[in-house]
Amino acid sequence: MISILVLAAVLALIAVRKVGNIKLQIWQIMLGGAIAVLVTLQISPWDAFLAINPDVMLFLFGMFVVGEALERSGYLEHLSDKLLASARTVDRLVLMLLFTVGIASAFLLNDTLAIIGTPVVLALARRHRLSTKMLLLTLAFAVTIGSVMSPIGNPQNLLIAIKGNVPNPFVTFLMYLFVPTMINLVIAYLLLKRFFPREFAKPLRKERKKDAPRKMRDPRLARISKAALILVLVMVAIKIIVVSIGLPFDMRLTYIALIAALPIIVLSDRRVEIVRDIDWSTLVFFASMFVLMQAVWNDGFFQDVIEARGIAITGLVMILLVSVLMSQLVSNVPLVALYLPMLLAAGARTPEMVALAAGSTIAGNLFILGAASNVIIIQNAEKRTGDTLTFLDFAKVGVPLTLLNILVYWLFLSLPGLF
Repeated sequence: MISILVLAAVLALIAVRKVGNIKLQIWQIMLGGAIAVLVTLQISPWDAFLAINPDVMLFLFGMFVVGEALERSGYLEHLSDKLLASARTVDRLVLMLLFTVGIASAFLLNDTLAIIGTPVVLALARRHRLSTKMLLLTLAFAVTIGSVMSPIGNPQNLLIAIKGNVPNPFVTFLMYLFVPTMINLVIAYLLLKRFFPREFAKPLRKERKKDAPRKMRDPRLARISKAALILVLVMVAIKIIVVSIGLPFDMRLTYIALIAALPIIVLSDRRVEIVRDIDWSTLVFFASMFVLMQAVWNDGFFQDVIEARGIAITGLVMILLVSVLMSQLVSNVPLVALYLPMLLAAGARTPEMVALAAGSTIAGNLFILGAASNVIIIQNAEKRTGDTLTFLDFAKVGVPLTLLNILVYWLFLSLPGLF
């Protein structure tokens, strides 16, 4: 029970982010929670070590290196200038961000887009004097919603596609989830406009010839960074082909991230400063989160509640609700890893598996801790400019958005004839 109390304290501190006059960062709070369960013997040091997922840690390290090089070289700003040059109003800018980032996150992985997208939206906010909070929320919602519709959009979807007996996963995911995902991106735009009306009324700063596109600050590093980005795209394409035709070759996310980071580490003469300045605090957050959540799950509290109350876990509504709510507590990847075997044992079919993917992913729109990508965006923004999103900033828009998202996915999953 101690681990449950520690979790409650961690969630409360993340909500307020302050103890007296001391302002706490999310990674510090989570690290404190992990230390607390270790000190109180809720988890052994060895089990805590085993709880830390090396694939996630190495994937994030590799993509942080790529993201840092892309931003440091100026190539990221140059590319974003070219992609967003046609935006003439805030409405169009937000729509372009939502759909460009959303569709890209389905194939470049949501955490990747969170890593490389944060400096882009921070630069856009600074250039056009727009609300940083609005654009950070736009990025967070686009990354989460867009990644729903692909089996490689995020780690939990990949787990479901591989172990959930989903036939032709890319075709299946798109068939069930493409249309509702597009609708949910439009809903995100409408809610952002509803909550930030003054921002949408502002004129965008007019681009001048010298503004677009900006020159790279370090042309050599930009070329290497571009090669790294191309490597990511090529390896994702290979992964799609491998998974689609069922080849017995595991192109793991870790391999993609580390191979992409290799040119930067090997070829760049700025490798030391790039590695030094990546977002180490987010890596600490993830390691700490794995330890705390493993201790919480070992406690068995949530499993006992489900069993004692005889909750039917295989209905579409229940899958969506449980995956959205429980992802706030135990994170979406471990939730799917534990929920998936129960669904398989109960004879769940493809619609239930896709519902688990949609619910566990869209959970990221409810609260900050619902998705790793949210934490990456916030930690990255705080590190770069000091801008942030509080628990209430996020929930104010995220709660109604998530309710509408769930409703849309439920309609499309329960009424396939709608297509």
